[in-house]
Amino acid sequence: MTPALVATAVALSLAFPHFTTPQMAEPMQTPPHLAHVSNSFQFQLSSPLARVAPLFGPEGERCWAGQHWDPQFIHPQPAADIQGAVFTVQHGPHTSLWINTVFDLAAGRMQYVSVIPGLLVSLIDVRLTPVDPARTTVEVTYARTALDSAANDDVTAMGTGDHDSGPHRQQAIEACLATNPSRRP
Repeated sequence: MTPALVATAVALSLAFPHFTTPQMAEPMQTPPHLAHVSNSFQFQLSSPLARVAPLFGPEGERCWAGQHWDPQFIHPQPAADIQGAVFTVQHGPHTSLWINTVFDLAAGRMQYVSVIPGLLVSLIDVRLTPVDPARTTVEVTYARTALDSAANDDVTAMGTGDHDSGPHRQQAIEACLATNPSRRP
């Protein structure tokens, strides 16, 4: 190496020490554990698919979901059960934002994404399958993920509740169908 090149290298190392001095890597922090649960349940209803499917839209669900289910539509106006519907639901002190990502009555397929900002996100997948012309199988899957470790216990508890909710949902839907004969296809 020529003396001029050595002088240039020394000058550069003094002017820009971070280019020539090994840097200590900062230790990576382990991200907090965020709970994720996925649970499914299944039941049969003694009604045809065409009669059952509308009960799984946000408006149709009012018939059987109880007083706590009160969707407030952002889109569309007026409120209607359609793919792409956006609405909110109050859950105690929290408001969840819902988006209906799939709504196909003929195929018996519905899907929703629900977010409680900063706490959790849920994916709800509904699949209806005709058993015969008079009976329909309902399969519902809830996948929930905490967005903050403070919500881990809530996500885990909701997952347990999701897993055990099939019989209650079946009874509520059957009661709706029995008391609302106008809900025929």
